[in-house]
Amino acid sequence: MAAKIVIITSGQPSLNPRMVKEADTLAQHGYDVLVIYAYWNHWATKTDEQLLASKKWKAVRAAGHPDQNAVTYFISRVIFRVAAALAKKFRLRYFADAAVARASYFLQVEAKKHHADLYIGHNLGALPATVKAAKKHQKPCGFDAEDFHRKEVTDDETDADVILKTWVEDKYIPQVNYLTAGSPQIAAAYRQLYPLSNPQTLLNVFNKMTLTAGNDKNDATPIKLFWFSQTVGPGRGLENVIESLTMLDGGFELHLLGYCDNRFKQQLRDPGYLHFHAPVHPDELPFFASQFDIGLATETSTPYNRDICLTNKIFTYMQAGLAVVASNTTAQTALLSTYPAVGKLYQNTAARSLADALLFYQQNRQALKEAKEASIQAAHENLNWETESKKFLTIIKKTITA
Repeated sequence: MAAKIVIITSGQPSLNPRMVKEADTLAQHGYDVLVIYAYWNHWATKTDEQLLASKKWKAVRAAGHPDQNAVTYFISRVIFRVAAALAKKFRLRYFADAAVARASYFLQVEAKKHHADLYIGHNLGALPATVKAAKKHQKPCGFDAEDFHRKEVTDDETDADVILKTWVEDKYIPQVNYLTAGSPQIAAAYRQLYPLSNPQTLLNVFNKMTLTAGNDKNDATPIKLFWFSQTVGPGRGLENVIESLTMLDGGFELHLLGYCDNRFKQQLRDPGYLHFHAPVHPDELPFFASQFDIGLATETSTPYNRDICLTNKIFTYMQAGLAVVASNTTAQTALLSTYPAVGKLYQNTAARSLADALLFYQQNRQALKEAKEASIQAAHENLNWETESKKFLTIIKKTITA
């Protein structure tokens, strides 16, 4: 009989490609996989329908839905708001488990219903449910820290969000049987806090694609820049990109993919080279990205999590065969130091530095071609899920049989 694994996330499958990759890998290797997730937004719900229909693993949604299960959804919001007020305003640690995410309480209820051989948590809001379900059924559990959660919002140690997340991490991370992290720097940060957890790095990479680097372009052809996220909004370095492009004498197009409200579109003041694209299915993203030339990894250095994370963005660019122009955060500097041929770093507080990096590729099309080829070569040879999944499966087998 196949070992059963329950994966718990406070988000939705379409918004958590890292979780989906783990579920797919486990199912492909004969495990009986159940994913427990929670509603986040409407467009992801539509994408989930298509995604889940193609999977070998099962999924169940907890904590309601504003349309399909409105009563439970309403109750979950009440529990979350009350718990958050008591935890953050009055510093009552007891309510932290329910205050860390809207769905946290109902994820705990649902997870405890399912007997499994291993429980895996994704996103901090799922960590209490993961540990509690494992304890109830006396089985091991693991947690994947895609981010350094306590410093996701601010670096202010006195901030209520930092205090709340620190409570949750301090209580539950020491109880997990394994801990994985989305970058070497995040792993190091958690290792310093919890030496016994010995976190292992699993990069935010994707399966190998059949893509090749794009065709050469003559000097008169505009260079197409690409940036994507679930939401196109402020504080993600895009303002810096716009400022840098105003320093250059044309020759570029900036393509942004994600949901963007009209207010931010007006704030960007489209000078004519901006192009907005609606989100695409996660599996289609590398193919969509492959039509562009340079991928922009515009992470800021604050809060601390942004400085040490390696998002799926930079690896998507490489998988799609784009040259990479990345801000000089600690994590991205380390990555491009290991793979210097794939692109250039710029100072993330200096628009002039970004402009110079873009100008270099505009004036050196052969260098742009070589960077694109180096990107896809690195993705094919090392930076792919085929490589990382072997590490993941080793961890799973070791944890279950321990």
